[in-house]
Amino acid sequence: MTTVPPITLRPAGMSDAAILAAISFEVWMHTYIRRGVSAAYAGYALDTFTAANLAAMLADPAEHVILSENEEGPDGFIRLTRNRPAPVPGCSDLEISTLYVQPRHHGRGLGRALLASGLDRARSLGAPSVWLTTNAENAPAIAFYLRQGFERIGTTHFHIGDAAYPNGVFRLTLDR
Repeated sequence: MTTVPPITLRPAGMSDAAILAAISFEVWMHTYIRRGVSAAYAGYALDTFTAANLAAMLADPAEHVILSENEEGPDGFIRLTRNRPAPVPGCSDLEISTLYVQPRHHGRGLGRALLASGLDRARSLGAPSVWLTTNAENAPAIAFYLRQGFERIGTTHFHIGDAAYPNGVFRLTLDR
């Protein structure tokens, strides 16, 4: 019988910026690149997921990032962003802006552990609910959020270049 190592969670620090950039790039490309890398997608990923951008995000007091890590280093993270108006009515201003787990670590409970930790943080911030968006074609993520108690409450669009991609908007009301 294989023993699953315990999940270790910790707040991200400035020294984690490059790690967050690498995880973000890997997960985003794995999730959204289906048939080949277009110039628009390549440009977006290379411009967005940089250590400098992630360091700036970590320096922002409205951002809260929790990492999961194994014996070799971080393998996922959740990012909550305060004061972020939702694209649909009926939401608080606290967004789960990112929940990424490296694909090779799926199925170990990291997503659930990170989400639980993020929801604890949201409660400590006094948020009555959290919201998030996910690509309308990302069936595994949608199923995950629905299993965790989120409800789909609307649609918005994610823009890359001149293209707009439908995203579902999901909300979870927090118990106190």
